[in-house]
Amino acid sequence: MRVLVTGAAGFIGRAVCEKLLDIGQHAVLAVDNLNDYYSVDLKHARLATLQGREGFEFHQLDIADAAALDKLFKTQPVDYVIHLAAQAGVRYSLKNPHAYAQSNLLGMTNLLDVCHRYSIKHLLFASSSSVYGKNSKVPFAEDDRTDEPVSFYAATKKAGEVMAYSYAHLYGLPTTVLRFFTVYGPWGRPDMAPWMFTESIIQGKGIKVFNNGDLQRDFTFIDDIVEGVLNVMPRVPTGSVPYALFNIGNNNPVKLMDFIRCVEAACGKEAIKTYLPMQDGDVPITYADTTRLHELTGFAPSTPLSEGIQRFVDWYRGFYCV
Repeated sequence: MRVLVTGAAGFIGRAVCEKLLDIGQHAVLAVDNLNDYYSVDLKHARLATLQGREGFEFHQLDIADAAALDKLFKTQPVDYVIHLAAQAGVRYSLKNPHAYAQSNLLGMTNLLDVCHRYSIKHLLFASSSSVYGKNSKVPFAEDDRTDEPVSFYAATKKAGEVMAYSYAHLYGLPTTVLRFFTVYGPWGRPDMAPWMFTESIIQGKGIKVFNNGDLQRDFTFIDDIVEGVLNVMPRVPTGSVPYALFNIGNNNPVKLMDFIRCVEAACGKEAIKTYLPMQDGDVPITYADTTRLHELTGFAPSTPLSEGIQRFVDWYRGFYCV
């Protein structure tokens, strides 16, 4: 079987490709546009861990380029698609919404179209817990309302879910949507709290604590995310509308101040803290109900935050030799 992974130079994309290659049952066709939203050198470093491995092939390609995407599908047949490519970041969407429209809306349209026309067996689409907005009912379950996003990033992810449903309904394209909850771990993203706090603490710089620390996040370790994705991949939705939707989260929200203490312990150093109000587009809590995922696969994420943060900090120190 051949699996196309979009966003392969990204944090989650690299980890998914690596696990598929480790299993040894799939060839991996990887694409990424290598944009400069954050360090391109980091993206190349991620790819370097994959290149040269048997069954791995990489193409620099922007999914917003419909002609290039069509040519790829025409010349490189695939069975499954794991669609992780997206313009990421809640706060950046307030500054540059057009980047999100280009990748998350136009790119999603192009991908759905080729998956339909080339008869893909199963499309997995990475959505986000941000679609739940300021939902006051916790934990967040897949059937909860998601029609009041508080960031444009969340709006584009919700749009992607609805667009995918339409293709499942109209054309019978088997599609599974996966809502990821605050993913962290080795090779993570520099714009996310685990990386920013670790970097600042190690360098003796201050960290910004938003909403005066009154936030909770359902931090989910990268290995658990990958395990969830690969458990779902062979379970192709059926029925009149072959569409499925799952949360992948740790089912254990952590208070921001407890998270900071965890990073401090792993770094062996206390953070210099500046307390600030809530940021635009942010939400007070994320909390995944993972019942549906567990009922289908028998799997639920469970890596303790202390273990996952220690593994991230150890990786960070090794990567930067600090």
